[in-house]
Amino acid sequence: MPLNRTLSHFKNPNVSLTNLASISNPKSPTCIDSSLTSLTQSAPVSSLKVIWRKDPRLDDAIENDKQWKLCSKVVKEVLNEPRQVIPLRYLEKRRERLRLPIKIRTFLNRNPGLFDLYLDQIKPKTQPVPFLRVSNRLQRFLDEENRIKQENESLLVAKLCKLLMMSKNRVVSADKLVHVKRDFGFPDDFLCNLVPKYSDYFRIVGSPGEGKSFLELVFWNDEFAKSVVELRAEEESNLTGIRVRPSFNVRLPPGFLLRKEMREWVRDWIELPYISPYSDVSHLDQASSEMEKRNVGVFHELLSLSIFKRMPVPTLGKFSEEYRFSNAFSSVFTRHSGIFYMSLKGGIKTAMLREAYVKGELIEKDPLLEIKEKFVEMLAEGRRERAEQERLKREKVKKEMEMAAVRNAE
Repeated sequence: MPLNRTLSHFKNPNVSLTNLASISNPKSPTCIDSSLTSLTQSAPVSSLKVIWRKDPRLDDAIENDKQWKLCSKVVKEVLNEPRQVIPLRYLEKRRERLRLPIKIRTFLNRNPGLFDLYLDQIKPKTQPVPFLRVSNRLQRFLDEENRIKQENESLLVAKLCKLLMMSKNRVVSADKLVHVKRDFGFPDDFLCNLVPKYSDYFRIVGSPGEGKSFLELVFWNDEFAKSVVELRAEEESNLTGIRVRPSFNVRLPPGFLLRKEMREWVRDWIELPYISPYSDVSHLDQASSEMEKRNVGVFHELLSLSIFKRMPVPTLGKFSEEYRFSNAFSSVFTRHSGIFYMSLKGGIKTAMLREAYVKGELIEKDPLLEIKEKFVEMLAEGRRERAEQERLKREKVKKEMEMAAVRNAE
């Protein structure tokens, strides 16, 4: 199966190249606010502290996805059960782990059409209790989800190759990859089905178990060793006929004040040559500006490969060893506020790729996002049907009351 065509999914022709004017111009209203009173070019990168500033529109992007993600989490819980059924009271006991703020029956009433409720015995000779099972509507969605993932299988393979190609030894813990499978759109069974199917690209090594099984890259594909930033520069060069060097798209948020020393450091840092996240950086000093440039490139690429162009910061931190992140890696997201935004919505730090959003909406949607749209559509369909049933019920009651009033009057 040809995989090179999947690289086109990572291009973003709607995003312009880096605009340095707002950084080099001290009168620009869009600047970064620093807590430092002075900086020198020789100052270590780790000493550069930047004040975090809230971005309501990007926070809203996370908030708007909250409801369907919660529904999806409950669905996954049921699907993971034997025969994909579960006693209602068992699911009720898992509410805290699922972070479900309402009772299961309330959840079912608010999201009709996900499950069928029926009576069954937990053990022989016991009283029947309410059970949940997948509804016909949900099963149709699950079939559609499988179809979408099969159609985008080459994209998934390309993503998995890229994750391994950026790692230190082209090897990543299988457990960690399972942990981020939904961030990148991998199927639940990708290690069992997808990986063996592409044995010319991947190999599982080690023993199954916590931290003892690893996914290793078998074949290096040069076509995959190009980041979104590099592909964007190539595309711009082809369009204009002028050689464009790879560079980050910097969109500084409004309301920031940049001290002269910090402004000069940022400008000089941006002028450093771009370092591909797929290149060998074992010779670089961890505290150097060059390593900072490389790390920003890795985070940019990871977020670009993710479905929503955002990931929880603690999740990214799990890969510190594989991708050579320092212990203070999270400061990158505030230090480079024109490239990233770190949301604190929901009490969880989430790194977001600023260039991927306009007014809180994704500019380019990952092909696998069609799954989410189908799921939201299914939820809306169930709620519309429930609303229509309630309306008909109210009209029936009203009509019966009117008829009763007429009979009483007679």
